[in-house]
Amino acid sequence: MRIALGADHRGFRLKEDLKCRLAARGHDVLDFGPAGADRVDYPDYAFKVARAVARRRADRGILICSTGIGMSIAANKVRGVRAALVSSVRLARLSREHNDSNVLCMGADVTPRDLSRRIVGVWLKAEFAGGRHARRLAKVARHR
Repeated sequence: MRIALGADHRGFRLKEDLKCRLAARGHDVLDFGPAGADRVDYPDYAFKVARAVARRRADRGILICSTGIGMSIAANKVRGVRAALVSSVRLARLSREHNDSNVLCMGADVTPRDLSRRIVGVWLKAEFAGGRHARRLAKVARHR
C-alpha cells in the first residue's frame, strides 16, 4: 500500500516512528514532511497529504499534529478526502468500516506512541463495509 505521511512540528517524532515501521512492513511511504521539528504550520502538510490521496498518488494518508484536530479540519477541505480524527483502536476500525476514511489523523500529544502504532495497524487492515454506509457516504459527497 502507498501511504502519504505528514505532520507538524509536534507530530514530527511520531511521523518518523511510523514511517520506519510502515516501510519495514513493506508499505511504500511518501513523506510530505516536515524534515525536522522546527515550528511549521499544520495546514501546509495536511493539504499536501490530502491532495496526494485525492489525486490517487497515495492509497491512504496519515496526518499528525499535537491533537489531530487541525489536521482533520484542513484535510477534510480537500474534495475526495474523508479524514478521521482517531484516538482509539475501535474508532480506527469503525472509521474504515463505516466511513471509508482514507486519511487518518492523530494527536501526538494526546495519543501514546504504542497506541498510535496499534491504531495505524488496525486502520490499515480494516475494510469498508459498504451497504447502508455507502448510501450515507454518497449523501455526504453530494454536499461538498
